[in-house]
Amino acid sequence: MTTSFDSSRPDRSVITRRDALKLGVSAGLTLALDGLPAVALTAPQATPLIERAIPSTGEKLPIVGVGTARNYENPATADALAPLREVLREFPQRGGRVLDTAPSYGRAESVVGDLLQELGNRNRYFLATKVSARGGDRAGAIAQMEESLRRLRTDHIDLMQIWNVSSPDLLLPILDEWKAAKRIRYTGVTTSSARQYDQLESLMKKAKLDFIQADLSIDNRGSQDRLLPLAGDRGMAVLINLPFGRSRVFAKVQGKPLPDWAHELDVTSWAQLFLKYILGNPAVTVVIPGTEKLDYLVDNLGAARGRLPDAAMRKRIEAYYDAL
Repeated sequence: MTTSFDSSRPDRSVITRRDALKLGVSAGLTLALDGLPAVALTAPQATPLIERAIPSTGEKLPIVGVGTARNYENPATADALAPLREVLREFPQRGGRVLDTAPSYGRAESVVGDLLQELGNRNRYFLATKVSARGGDRAGAIAQMEESLRRLRTDHIDLMQIWNVSSPDLLLPILDEWKAAKRIRYTGVTTSSARQYDQLESLMKKAKLDFIQADLSIDNRGSQDRLLPLAGDRGMAVLINLPFGRSRVFAKVQGKPLPDWAHELDVTSWAQLFLKYILGNPAVTVVIPGTEKLDYLVDNLGAARGRLPDAAMRKRIEAYYDAL
């Protein structure tokens, strides 16, 4: 969830997310988290996370990742850094892999790189970042990518994405060169605004891309009508940012229990229901909610287990949410 918010930068407050999580648990669902995930917070669950394949290679990724905008941008104190370290330590322990960041997210690349080096678990991550070239400068774009490698303390990036459809004619050849040199493994393009859909659609039709990244939430469904079907036709993986709509979706359900039929999807919180709504679309490869606390991580990863909604259930979720 971001100014360039490709990684689902949240404006949700701690209170809003915490209240929504508690409400989901207190809705009378006796699934895995009766009474908030106290046990889950101390040890990973044994059930593997659901995975989906990258169409261009068949490599499989867990369907829930981590976004790093906002809360990773400038942790000013040791106390602010501590929960981020906890998340990045526990995420791969609990089966996660995909982490999305960007040079435009303040110090987020450096924070992630420093913590992964400290934790010694870079090899357990699928790292995605971004590059832009607003001035049309090839040398500047290459320098930015080199700086991302330095900040992330790695010799390769798993996914390099053109940020918000910025200068694709300039950047795509550079990304292809780096991919051939094995400095990046996959290429992609991002958007977080419907204003860019026309431009992205045009690029998707003519370019060979491994990934796109787009915004999608229960209250923001435009990309699934336009971009996701095209991604499926073109064999492109899809990362989803802004799954909580900059906290709008939590604000709407605050003070409300989960619907009685939520147990049919094995969910215990509103966050899991909102994520499973997105993941029920088979074109979605990975959703990347902003994740800055361990309880948020545990809650989000719950959406990568159990049953996912089919098309009829997704319509039911839409109708229920719209009627609130």
